[in-house]
Amino acid sequence: MTEKVTLAKQILHFNETLSSNSMDLPAGYRVINPYEGDQKELVRNITTRFYQKYYNDTKPRRIIFGSSPARRGSAVTGVPFEDAKHLQSETGIFIDTFYINQSSSDFLYDVMNEYGGCEQFYSDFYMNFACPLGIVRINAKGNEVNCNYYENKQLREALMPFILESIRSQIDFGMDTSVCYCIGSGENFKFLSRINEEHHFFETIIPLEHPRFIMQYNSKNKDTYMEKYLCALKYIKRTSL
Repeated sequence: MTEKVTLAKQILHFNETLSSNSMDLPAGYRVINPYEGDQKELVRNITTRFYQKYYNDTKPRRIIFGSSPARRGSAVTGVPFEDAKHLQSETGIFIDTFYINQSSSDFLYDVMNEYGGCEQFYSDFYMNFACPLGIVRINAKGNEVNCNYYENKQLREALMPFILESIRSQIDFGMDTSVCYCIGSGENFKFLSRINEEHHFFETIIPLEHPRFIMQYNSKNKDTYMEKYLCALKYIKRTSL
């Protein structure tokens, strides 16, 4: 009997394929790829230790998709929705190079803790992005700023083959496709739903407000949004008898 490949090995192999990915983007846009460049060995060490800690088994998970990694967050560490502060304090992985903390991670860690802790959360869910590499554009001042795959038609068309291939590859890890959670209840949900209508990746997509939106503009209602997250994450698909 053939032994199943662990989810950790599949995720790390997927990341390795991203390290050699090249895309022809419209002028003024650039890919941020944490799996190549000067920091790639550190990122490889971080991601290997993280995924072997939480995904060293063959249990199916439900997918949580954001839009694309932030240039000063996941696009740096290589672990979706994880920043250096939390990777070090919550997982025990010591990182002495990156000192970036994001409010999105703060909110999500509060959700994880209420859910039952990191180990319980990661045993049930796998987090990544519809576009798993970061995208930046040059603004009028010549500075690089975050942007999303759906920012304009030309960018979407350039990224769509990569997005579709990435979603398929991650589903092929053996994921539970009964439900997908979409972080970003506006444009990301709109476009991920449109993709799903055409390609039938998931039976259901549940939208959740982006943690950055919650923490920056609705922090006084944080508990309400946390309850919404927790109710959604505890969703159990009902089958007809």
